[in-house]
Amino acid sequence: MNFLRGVMGGPSAGPQPSGADTIQKLCDRVASSTLLDDRRDAVRALKSLSKKYRLEVGIQAMEHLIHVLQTDRSDSEIIGYALDTLYNVISNDLEEEEQDDSEEENSAKQVDDLGSQFTEIFIKQQENVTLLLTLVEEFDFHVRWPGVKLLTSLLKQQGPQVQQIILVSPMGVSRLMDLLADSREVIRNDGVLLLQQLTKSNAAIQKIVAFENAFERLLDIITEEGNSDGGIVVEDCLLLLQNLLKNNNSNQNFFKEGSYIQRMKPWFEVGDDNCGWSAQKVTNLHLMLQLVRVLVSPTNPPGATSSCQKAMFHCGLLQQLCTILMATGVPADILTETINTVSEVIRGCQTNQDYFASVNAPSNPPRPAIVVLLMSMVNERQPFVLRCAVLYCFQCFLYKNQKGQGEIVSTLLPSTIDATGNSVSAGQLLCGGLFSTDSLSNWCAAVALAHALQENATLKEQLLRVQLATSIGNPPVSLLQQCTNILSQGSKVQTRVGLLMLLCTWLSNCSIAVTHFLHNPANVPFLTGQIAENLGEEEQLVQGLCALLLGISIYYNDNSLENYRKEKLKQLIEKRIGRENFIEKLGFISKHELYSRAAQKPQPSFSSPDHMMFDHEFTKLVKELEGVISKAIYKSSEEDKKEEEVKKTLEQHDNIVTHYKKVIREQDQELEELKQRINTLTSQNEQLQATVTQQVSQIQQHKDQYNLLKVQLGKDTQHHNSHGDTFQINGIQTEEVSKLKEELEEWKNKHELLQGQLKEKDSVIEKLNSSHLEMGTTEQSSQTNKFGGLEHNNELQKELEVLRSQIQLQSAEISKLQMENQKLQVMNATADPALGDSGTTAATSSELEARLEQEIKELKSEVKALSEEKEALKQHLDSSSSTVAILQDEKSKLQREVAESKKEQDDLLVLLADQDQKISALKIKLKDLGVPVEDEDDTESGDQGDEDEDGDEEEQD
Repeated sequence: MNFLRGVMGGPSAGPQPSGADTIQKLCDRVASSTLLDDRRDAVRALKSLSKKYRLEVGIQAMEHLIHVLQTDRSDSEIIGYALDTLYNVISNDLEEEEQDDSEEENSAKQVDDLGSQFTEIFIKQQENVTLLLTLVEEFDFHVRWPGVKLLTSLLKQQGPQVQQIILVSPMGVSRLMDLLADSREVIRNDGVLLLQQLTKSNAAIQKIVAFENAFERLLDIITEEGNSDGGIVVEDCLLLLQNLLKNNNSNQNFFKEGSYIQRMKPWFEVGDDNCGWSAQKVTNLHLMLQLVRVLVSPTNPPGATSSCQKAMFHCGLLQQLCTILMATGVPADILTETINTVSEVIRGCQTNQDYFASVNAPSNPPRPAIVVLLMSMVNERQPFVLRCAVLYCFQCFLYKNQKGQGEIVSTLLPSTIDATGNSVSAGQLLCGGLFSTDSLSNWCAAVALAHALQENATLKEQLLRVQLATSIGNPPVSLLQQCTNILSQGSKVQTRVGLLMLLCTWLSNCSIAVTHFLHNPANVPFLTGQIAENLGEEEQLVQGLCALLLGISIYYNDNSLENYRKEKLKQLIEKRIGRENFIEKLGFISKHELYSRAAQKPQPSFSSPDHMMFDHEFTKLVKELEGVISKAIYKSSEEDKKEEEVKKTLEQHDNIVTHYKKVIREQDQELEELKQRINTLTSQNEQLQATVTQQVSQIQQHKDQYNLLKVQLGKDTQHHNSHGDTFQINGIQTEEVSKLKEELEEWKNKHELLQGQLKEKDSVIEKLNSSHLEMGTTEQSSQTNKFGGLEHNNELQKELEVLRSQIQLQSAEISKLQMENQKLQVMNATADPALGDSGTTAATSSELEARLEQEIKELKSEVKALSEEKEALKQHLDSSSSTVAILQDEKSKLQREVAESKKEQDDLLVLLADQDQKISALKIKLKDLGVPVEDEDDTESGDQGDEDEDGDEEEQD
């Protein structure tokens, strides 16, 4: 113990031993001492020295500490000391906290290397990690908490290696998941940090953690901590959720199917008082928005993204985000991230895009949210990141949204512009930004307008009608002309790049726009002059875009202008620029560094406004057109003529194919409608059959009951001489007559039900008859469906015959009841003399006779009514049989029409086969000429995608 006092700093005689010697003696004490108390004191001393003498303790004591973990499991105190010592040796967090700001980075690197080396020594034996997992299962706080911290430090130092060891350990991940359910918050919170390190970049572990109910537990913790108002624990849970969901399609699907998206809505319920946001709340809300974006990222599979977008709309999450978007007092970085989040939630989803178009800002008068956002985009005083976010939001709103594109372009057309000038439209804001003095506004407005025209030839033609008033007294000029005027004025590079991207998008795949562009005699000389000059690096990008615009004017030229036919423009390039030089300038675009950055992802993310040059969708256009323009420049006039002829022929064939596809779609729709009607009639038929079966069983039950009653009445009349028996017989007869009356009432009700069902059958037959007569002139597929409908009518006829036979059986049963009723009257008449012998029962017998006579009269009237109803039912059946005969005649007529339609179909198939042969021959000629031609498989897959989207879009060349 004196030795320990010296180690712990107590007074001792003689010279003090060095740190290394002390650590060596302590290690020997741990290894050789037989008393648990001595070993525990030695390990405690090593723990106190491990921070100051980290290297020495790690080198000399690690093996002994691991041995203690293996052998002294029964003593939680020594285990806790050993785990704390190993944590101090392996972890770099303690060293980093003690370092001063003035220390160099080399010391930090040495510390990292030291922790990594000790970690490598520890995990060299995989049993050590398995042992640590076993210790983490212990409930004792002094064992579990240091074990969690040590395992977290191991994962920080050698993440992939430790992950693999835990993955192959039996129930390794499941043991760690129990930490989230620990009632002690310290262990639970450190367990979240441990799972953060465990799930980094390991999809297999991420899936296991997710299926161990991690989403439910983490969302519960976030709710308990107060959602966005919570502390750093909420931040840690959100980081763990991001690890589990990012780039993991399986977990994203599991998160959506588990209805966890609905639980995210309360996160964004911010109050009206948005002042005084704490830094932690800003951080939490930022991570929550990023988590939403992970689920709807454009890099995810389209199907998964679409399903998450729909779920967010139906649960009200999108509406909540739009509320934050339009709220006041929201911090700028949260507002920016909210705009980006809304952008990806609505991107490519028509329902969400329509909702966003209906959102209004809380202003007086109310303005659409799109207009308010565009005002921020073209305002140069707004932050750069906010303007980029608004541009991204506008792009996502127009992505695959022809309806939204049309609404934006319509605000520019003369017929829709507000003459009063009281409100500002989206189109006016874009034009204002396009021609402002701020180059960034020019670029953003040009890109936004280009997205309004993306893959929409109709709007490209309509935009040619837009006229702008340049100044008082001067006639208005077209928007296309104004763009080229600004280009020729030598504005900033960013402005010219934006306008050139707009013009290239506008003219691509639109021959009318190309004609309007070439109609201005100054445009072609300007482009050739820009391309031919030898300018600096900054202007090379403009030269490449000018070459692209000129190439588009050649490729999509319909030769309607004599002076600017394809051949003449090629000759002009050959003389003024040179073909090789032209191709070289065209290649400047795709070789530019900013082009490569923009092509990576749809969101515009730029480090500074100067780097804002290319748009993601425009990079796709360049990639598509660069090769075909290069080939078009080298083609001769004869090849162009042949290509034009082939194109026209292909267009004709495409139109024919499109027409037949449309016919087939219509026939498929009619077929589906008829199938639905047949299913409805089948279900009705099954219900009627079930009703008839039930009624037959009830008739049998009533028949059995009647036979029993008849037997009982026969036995009772044999013992009518007894006075007591006489009263019992009278009582029985009264009860049985009442039962018979009730049964007859039930029969009456059942006949009424059958009559109603027959009327329904008659109405169904009449509807089928009218529908078959109306559809007599439809095409081939509908005719075959009618033939199937007639077959179904035959089945209905058979069912009617079955019903007729059942009604005949029921009428027979009614006649039997009438006969047995008469028998009852005879039995009552024979019972009267016997009853008259007894003087005490005379009054009772007379009353009984009067009552029986009255009830028998009522029964006779009811039987008469039932017989009348039976006659009415027979008349209905006769009318049904006549209807069936008419339907059989129509069936024969339709069979003849079906035969004729089959003949027409064979003729159509022959015609299509001839056309396919011609198309394949023409495609072979095109391939020989060097023209890229889509294969039939690509065309068929595109057509199938169109049918799946229920769209009516036609294929374009």
